[in-house]
Amino acid sequence: MRLFFSGLRKIGRRPVMWGLLGLLMFQLVAGLVVGATTTEGPDTMAGQARLLVSFPGAYDGILAMFGRFAGLYAALFGAAIAGSEWTWGTLKSAIARGESRARYVTTLYGSIATIIALWLAIFFAVGAAGAVLASTLSGASTAGASDAATLGRLPEQFLRSWFAIVAQGALGFAIATLTRSQLAGVGVAIGLYLGETVFGAFLPDVVQFLPFDAAAAALSTAARSGSFGSLALGGGVSAGLGADAAAIVVGAWLIGALAVAGLVTERAEITG
Repeated sequence: MRLFFSGLRKIGRRPVMWGLLGLLMFQLVAGLVVGATTTEGPDTMAGQARLLVSFPGAYDGILAMFGRFAGLYAALFGAAIAGSEWTWGTLKSAIARGESRARYVTTLYGSIATIIALWLAIFFAVGAAGAVLASTLSGASTAGASDAATLGRLPEQFLRSWFAIVAQGALGFAIATLTRSQLAGVGVAIGLYLGETVFGAFLPDVVQFLPFDAAAAALSTAARSGSFGSLALGGGVSAGLGADAAAIVVGAWLIGALAVAGLVTERAEITG
């Protein structure tokens, strides 16, 4: 627990954590504004944003929006934290104190996963409050905000969203650990994200097993099937797997990424 809380304190002081959260919140506020003011039909991006201020669909829309953007940000976040462990010498200092390498790496990522849960909680709380305000100002009804069926499935949606985003963060974390570089981790994560988006339309049977696509498919089926679904999944992401099968694939990517990070750290020669 000492390592875990130490990691939280260390990460909490990093500007990248707050910068990425700020970008998420900016996109959320922009979506709420567009949703409250648009008069376009649901076949447009602006029209799809209307779901953000229409209850009970607003809850699905908020989580779908988080899933759409937070995965890449989590990968960048994981890469930034893991890369800094090598370039700033904090990993070396920990090992010099006698810390287990594998335990240090996995505990550090546990701290990152906790920060991602905090992102989700803040995003949803602000989104729900903003949706009520935007609905009221735009003259829409908020009666569906207390819909029992929608509220009942929120815990599962929260867990799926968090799990999918954490797995994508582990990818950037593992790449940066393997290369000992923040820039390499960030660059490869962005390249893979764009590659899945581009090739998803041409090689869906292959791309559906890759991390970003599988994570999108693992998100709540309600968020995927709603009118906000295309925004949740992104342009070329196919999400061809069923939600439960995709969750298994996502779990494999998460375990594999952390195993690679732990193994590389265990066998690395740390000098200087």
